[in-house]
Amino acid sequence: MRKHLLITAILAIFLSITFQLSAQVGINSDSSQPDPSAGLDVKFNNKGVVLPRMTTVQRNTIASPAEGLIIYNTDEKSLNLYNGMAWNSMTPIPAFACGLTISINHVVSGGVAPVNKTVVYGTVNGIPGELTKCWITSNLGSDHQATAVSDATEASAGWYWQFNRKQGYKHDGTTRTPATTWIGSISEPSDWVAANDPCNIELGTIWHIPTYTEWYNVDNIGGWTTWTGPWGSGLKMHAAGCLKINDGSLLSRGSYGFYWSSTQSDATYSWCLRFESGGSSMFGSYGKAYGYSARCVRDN
Repeated sequence: MRKHLLITAILAIFLSITFQLSAQVGINSDSSQPDPSAGLDVKFNNKGVVLPRMTTVQRNTIASPAEGLIIYNTDEKSLNLYNGMAWNSMTPIPAFACGLTISINHVVSGGVAPVNKTVVYGTVNGIPGELTKCWITSNLGSDHQATAVSDATEASAGWYWQFNRKQGYKHDGTTRTPATTWIGSISEPSDWVAANDPCNIELGTIWHIPTYTEWYNVDNIGGWTTWTGPWGSGLKMHAAGCLKINDGSLLSRGSYGFYWSSTQSDATYSWCLRFESGGSSMFGSYGKAYGYSARCVRDN
């Protein structure tokens, strides 16, 4: 009888534990009752919780990590979180100061980047005409800063955008990516709105495509009369060319630079900064369906 009662008691405890684990778990909780909002409630005043500790190499061997998975990275001395696409370090990000670099993980799923890649952008301020503004020192989507004003490589050119459209396009000289049907004509009474601004989306809400006034000021006060002006400035702007309005094919890379402003001329045309070996000026007679470069700026 006593043996039977003991077995019954053990079975009851086991069932109770199993039930608790299938619902909520309380460790050292008051009366072993977890907080109603917690799946796992751990209460100690002299102990912590140790997550799996591993190197970056070990972390990268985890097959199909779940979104939200967290480990402690012993190389970085920091928690790492998998966001469903990539591992992110949870080390606090230092306050931004213009002159520092910024690392951006561009992903196709955002509807802006044509390809997945991480780019490190330099930043600069003190540009004549807009002394207090902070600019990136290479084109949005470029792998690096251009090596010359006539640099005709895709890696330096970066991506191209049609006016007030967030989708960027890569052109390797032969193929445009994405190779979607090109919009041959755009007619809408609107400046470039924040919801479609690739600078705002990819770099953060404080960044934006320069306005007409911002481009006019740096071109005018900077005394830019040929492409030597933009290239010789702290912006190191070069002739990245453009995508043709009728079919999205590549045009004038290495010969002309076309940089959108966020300001329209009218429903069909918008303002851009255009420069080449014989001139540099603002133009308001280029169709919105052209694909031009983007150079991002922020107010501070």
